[in-house]
Amino acid sequence: MRIATRFASRTAASSMVVAAALALVGLQATGQTASAATAKASSVVTCTTANTKLTVTRVSRPINHLLLKATNTGTKPCYAYIAPFLRAGADAQAPLAWAEETTPQAVVTLRPGKSAYAGITTSTPEGEGGAKEKTLGVFFTDRKGNAINKEKTLKLPKTGIFFNSAATVTYWQDNAQDALAW
Repeated sequence: MRIATRFASRTAASSMVVAAALALVGLQATGQTASAATAKASSVVTCTTANTKLTVTRVSRPINHLLLKATNTGTKPCYAYIAPFLRAGADAQAPLAWAEETTPQAVVTLRPGKSAYAGITTSTPEGEGGAKEKTLGVFFTDRKGNAINKEKTLKLPKTGIFFNSAATVTYWQDNAQDALAW
């Protein structure tokens, strides 16, 4: 009976050692996976005026629209969160409204050299007031929708672009067609 008890105790102890070793390996693997995921996530930065080139162009269709393009000039991918804050003219009191119906399925991620786009409606017949503006101030946003970094001021055509109270901007899109489709 004593031999059977000793054998059972040794077997149980061996099983516990094996279980502990497997648990430790599992924890290490989980830690490594979490570390790899964290490292990968931390290798993507927020798009800012420092790591992107911004351009604005007048488009022929649809009328009264501009296309804002942000191209990643950095060495890491960047997230173009939500939509840009835009200031039409140096004396603008408030940013253009965001067109909520243009919210994309996911945050737009720009690999180095790739671009994101935002469509700008400058005016509509329903809008009130307005003036011709010669500059467009652009701020990027963080994941919470707060303006970040410094403003980048872009020049509009010399004759100016007319903006009225109906001016809006889309959320960042991964292609120009979607930015101008609304």
